[in-house]
Amino acid sequence: MTTESNTLLTSTDEKFRGARLLIAKELDAHKDDLCVTSSFQAEDVIVLHMVRQIVPDVPVIFLETGYHFAEVYEYRDKMAAAWGLNLINLLPEITVAEQESQFGILNQTDPSRCCGIRKVKPLFSALEDYQLWFTGLRREQAKSRTSLQVTEPFSLPSGKQIRKVSPLTEWTAKDVWKYAKEHDIPLLALYDKGYSSIGCEPCTSLPLDPKDPRSGRWGGQKQECGIHLQPS
Repeated sequence: MTTESNTLLTSTDEKFRGARLLIAKELDAHKDDLCVTSSFQAEDVIVLHMVRQIVPDVPVIFLETGYHFAEVYEYRDKMAAAWGLNLINLLPEITVAEQESQFGILNQTDPSRCCGIRKVKPLFSALEDYQLWFTGLRREQAKSRTSLQVTEPFSLPSGKQIRKVSPLTEWTAKDVWKYAKEHDIPLLALYDKGYSSIGCEPCTSLPLDPKDPRSGRWGGQKQECGIHLQPS
């Protein structure tokens, strides 16, 4: 093994240890009222794997938009059964049919409004019940995440402030795959088809720019659904 390989291995292992130590520290300070949000993409599953080693029954919030890939639902149910997850399938106030009847196909005409109805509003309401929020965000994922902090306060529309923790902030995609392989964690089958960032099916395509993992989201029109943006 070359010196460069040894350096990379050490760096990766340090990231693994660092993420575990951070999670343990945060959980020691906030033993109750915590949750993990999960789209069941690789990063979210890895964070969940680490948190569950300390809090096996941690609430796992899945934003059930009604527009997910069939593969996502299948994988979600498989992992929920295999790991005995305390899964919360968070529903919007209106069904897909009701939304399309009232507003048409918003994911085509106004995707930001669709995200607001089906993701942002339900999540911000649900987060009122928690003090500590774990995410799988990484800086490398998008230009909009380059200033991501490992821990930061997050203010909800009500004015309540919670603590948001992103243990994989500095991880690379290679770190993610290495951790999954080392811990025998199966990943979403859509990665094998070339997807690099996976959201609702109507708004997700293969990456338009191979150097930009989220370039296949919303046809390249935007990179964030809004759940990780501070409410104005």
